[in-house]
Amino acid sequence: MKKQNTKMLTALVAVSSFLVFAVPSSFVRVLAAPKSGQAIEAQNSKGKETGNANNQNQNSLSDEQNQNSNKKSIVKERKGQETAATHRSVVATFVQNLLTVADREGGIGEQVRVIAQQQNDSKTKVSEKLNAVEGRSKIKTFLIGSDYKNLGGLRSEMVKTRNRVDQLKGLVERATIEEDKTILQNQITALEQEQTNISNFVTQNESKFSLFGWVAKLFNK
Repeated sequence: MKKQNTKMLTALVAVSSFLVFAVPSSFVRVLAAPKSGQAIEAQNSKGKETGNANNQNQNSLSDEQNQNSNKKSIVKERKGQETAATHRSVVATFVQNLLTVADREGGIGEQVRVIAQQQNDSKTKVSEKLNAVEGRSKIKTFLIGSDYKNLGGLRSEMVKTRNRVDQLKGLVERATIEEDKTILQNQITALEQEQTNISNFVTQNESKFSLFGWVAKLFNK
C-alpha cells in the first residue's frame, strides 16, 4: 500500500513538474512564434525603407549635381554677358560724349564724329567675340585650346582702337572749349582702361591649358 502511495505521489510530482515547467515553456514557444514572424516582417520592412531612403538620397545627390552643373553653366554665360555688357556700356558713353563735343567743335568736330562712329561699329564686333570666347565649352578648350580665332579678332580690334585713341589725343589740344578738352581726356582714359581689361581677358584665355598644346610642346622639345 505504501509502495502504491509512493508511486502515486511520484506520479503527481512528475505531472506537477510538467505543468509547472513544460506547459509554460510551450506557451512561450507558441507565443514567440508569431513574434518572430512579426520581427522578420518588421526587419524586411525596415530593409525596404532603408533601400528606399538610399535610392532617394542617390536621386537627391544626382539632382543636386545636375543643378550645380546648370548653375555653373548659367554663371559662366552670365559672366560672358557681363563682360560684353560692360564693354558696350563704356563704348556707348564714349561715343555719346564724343558726339556732344563734335556738335560744339567746328574745327575738329567732323574728325571726332568719325572716330565716334568707328568705335561704335567696333563695339558690336568686340561684344560678339567676348561672348564667343567666354561661352566656349570647357571640354573643347581642354582638348584643343581656347577660341584663338575670336581672340585674334579681339587683338585686331584693340589695334584699331589704339590708333583711334592716338588720333583723339592729337585732337584734344585743338579743341576750342576747355570743357570739351576735359571730356575728351576723360573718355580717352576710360577707353584705355577698357582696352587694358580686354587685353587681360585675351591673355588669360590664351594661356589656358590644352591637351593638344601640351602634346605639341613635347614634340617641339
